[in-house]
Amino acid sequence: MQKLFRLSDNGTTVSTEVVAGVTTFFAMAYIIVVNPSVLSTAGMPWGAVFIATLIAAIIGTLIMALVANVPYGVAPGVGLNAFFTFTVVKGLGFTWQETLSMVFICGLLNILITATKLRKMIIRAIPPLLQHAIGGGIGVFIAYVGLLNVGIIKFSPDKSSAAGANPGLTVFNTPSVILFVIGLLLTVFLLVFKFNGRLGFINKAAFVISIIVVTLIGIPMGVTAKSGSIDLGQAFSQLPQTFLAIFTKDGFPALFSDPAKIPLVLVTIFAFSLSDTFDTIGTFVGTGRRSGIFSAEDEKALESGSGFSSKMDKALFADATATSIGALFGTSNTTTYVESAAGIAAGGRTGLTSVVIAICFGLSALFAPLISAVPSAATAPVLVIVGCMMMSSFKEIEWSDLSEAIPAFFTAIFMGFAYSISYGVAAGFITYCLTMTCKRKAREVHPIIWGVAALFILDFVLQAVL
Repeated sequence: MQKLFRLSDNGTTVSTEVVAGVTTFFAMAYIIVVNPSVLSTAGMPWGAVFIATLIAAIIGTLIMALVANVPYGVAPGVGLNAFFTFTVVKGLGFTWQETLSMVFICGLLNILITATKLRKMIIRAIPPLLQHAIGGGIGVFIAYVGLLNVGIIKFSPDKSSAAGANPGLTVFNTPSVILFVIGLLLTVFLLVFKFNGRLGFINKAAFVISIIVVTLIGIPMGVTAKSGSIDLGQAFSQLPQTFLAIFTKDGFPALFSDPAKIPLVLVTIFAFSLSDTFDTIGTFVGTGRRSGIFSAEDEKALESGSGFSSKMDKALFADATATSIGALFGTSNTTTYVESAAGIAAGGRTGLTSVVIAICFGLSALFAPLISAVPSAATAPVLVIVGCMMMSSFKEIEWSDLSEAIPAFFTAIFMGFAYSISYGVAAGFITYCLTMTCKRKAREVHPIIWGVAALFILDFVLQAVL
């Protein structure tokens, strides 16, 4: 373990990495049930997607562990599977086989831009201001996800409002909300109260302990309950329906059979790739910068432009590879999970954390009903507190300078309100270019930032037109 993952060099231990891995897994375990539920709406067999989700998560996370040696979990992304189902399949009229084919191409495209160092050049071009804003913005996003998952934030229908609904605070009279409050108080106590001596491990394992205790408390409250699922054998029997479906007549041949639809296909692939790329870059920059996971070694590699020699190179490659692998088995784009911040906050620093995550995903195939029984009320407090921790990045921003405050503000706000890391990055890039132009410092903006901002604007225009 020591030699393979260089634990002492990264200031961590086996026990810390195991706790971090379990913490991250529980924070992202919801995808095991959510992904099949979303993609089955597109007409895909639930059991096949369930198995494909686990396989993609295990392979992607192991690549992240053994190739990059970083503590990140990889699995199908929630926003990306929604885009897959509700925009591409139901909105644009593509079949799920055709859409999987586009996801596969997206993965290959991301591998290409990683191999050509384009992703790395983008990260190098991001100024410190935006890096800090992305880190803090992800904190806002994570906390918002936690609050939404448990229903603390509610939306009341209102046709007179611009959004058709009004946001507000829920009434604290339901078991799940009460359980969330218990979990939040317990998590805060376990983190803030300083346990001495042999009990010191409680502070490091606060997230895992909180999730387990709250899950158990939820049993008599009726919140913790087994979710309905099909037999594991039945799930495996459905896998042939999606495995390599992109190479059947309903996949690539059907996707490119109509020349008139090729521009729309290319735009859709571009949208998939753009969202996937900047979700990942945002996660790496936001969590890796503050924790030191991507530090001096990666800065030197970025400066020298060397090949796959740094953690950042390898992590980007692992993330891109996982998307194409997932498409082969039958799931939407995989992405590096921002919930990995929970494990990083618990002390995870190496690929051993990712190995533990992968093992947990493997075991969950046997214990799916038990894993899916962990309620959102048990994981939401962890996400909220991790979001609180990550918002400390905002202190590095000069808020009295509007040229810094405006891009930082739009980065953070759009991540939360638009429910998308990539849209937050887009808002930050575009407003940064705008403010620098107004300061007559447009030449100081890296060409890549200009180019990416232009691509985001083009993406928004194409979405509006098409």
